[in-house]
Amino acid sequence: MAYVNEGGGYDRDQRYLSTRITRDGRDGYPVESGRYRLIVSRACPWANRAIIVRRLLGLEDALPMGVASPVHGEESWNFDLDRNGRDPVLGIHLLREAYDRRAGGSYERGITVPAIVDTTTGAVVTNDFAQITLDLSLEWRDHHRDGAPELYPERLREEIDYVNKFVFADVNNGVYRVGFAGTQEAYRKAYDRLFRRLDWLSERLADQRYLVGDTITEADVRLFTTLARFDAVYHGHFKCNRSKLSEMPVLWAYARDLFQTPGFGDTLDFDHIKRHYYEVHRDINPTGIVPRGPDLSGWRAPHGRESLGGRPFGTGTPPGPPVPDEVVPAEHSPLAA
Repeated sequence: MAYVNEGGGYDRDQRYLSTRITRDGRDGYPVESGRYRLIVSRACPWANRAIIVRRLLGLEDALPMGVASPVHGEESWNFDLDRNGRDPVLGIHLLREAYDRRAGGSYERGITVPAIVDTTTGAVVTNDFAQITLDLSLEWRDHHRDGAPELYPERLREEIDYVNKFVFADVNNGVYRVGFAGTQEAYRKAYDRLFRRLDWLSERLADQRYLVGDTITEADVRLFTTLARFDAVYHGHFKCNRSKLSEMPVLWAYARDLFQTPGFGDTLDFDHIKRHYYEVHRDINPTGIVPRGPDLSGWRAPHGRESLGGRPFGTGTPPGPPVPDEVVPAEHSPLAA
């Protein structure tokens, strides 16, 4: 949830359910293979992080996934993509139902994705998107695939946290502060802050392949999901239009490098992304018209960043192909040449 404050700035409601699923079950929810269901939308950048991390770590069997429709009303994300409009495991039409079960009544905060639902009760356990991916790396380790990468290595955590702090404030959430600004001055400040940080990231990535260290980490996952949506949505819809991603050479090559890495580009559904933003945000786009562009073929172009060295998965290995029922339709993805 979010609102525009008195100064015209955009504030994100960050009151998430902080309950955690851990190896020792200290919050009452121990890690158990098959017990929980990860609910996502492929449109949502916050949920996209969890989709990527789950796939890189090979948690598909241990943590099954449900995909919500990219288009929803004010009441909740829904399961219109599923047969009869209901999640086949939870049996619900609206994600709100799982939140209300957690609250024991009407849940008064934002109905957000990603959310992890306990299938034994049908109630949401957590929607704390930042902690979810860290816990998938650390608390779910017993269920990782052989060769899973270390996305949050202890020796790099301080630096990863440092980078993530600025990426969240100025880029991940920054595009929303630009897009939902309520005054010209609030828009200008948010716009300048966003592009200052993107320039900072360009400088950081000019001589190193990944954000922290020489392998893919949590930091790369968090930045990628915003960059992936930049030209398709944020440049036009959110008025982040100083430059397209494709006009920022370092970040464009970096994003293509990750996109072409198994586990990243194969999770992106550009049809869902565009439909969600342009159809749902009627305060910004009253007609609900979804643009046909941009041309996505550039995502397949060579990136040349191998010359910077680095090992995408460290001592691990790439994930295998997506499981059959999680493959993004070819017409929604530039991976289908």
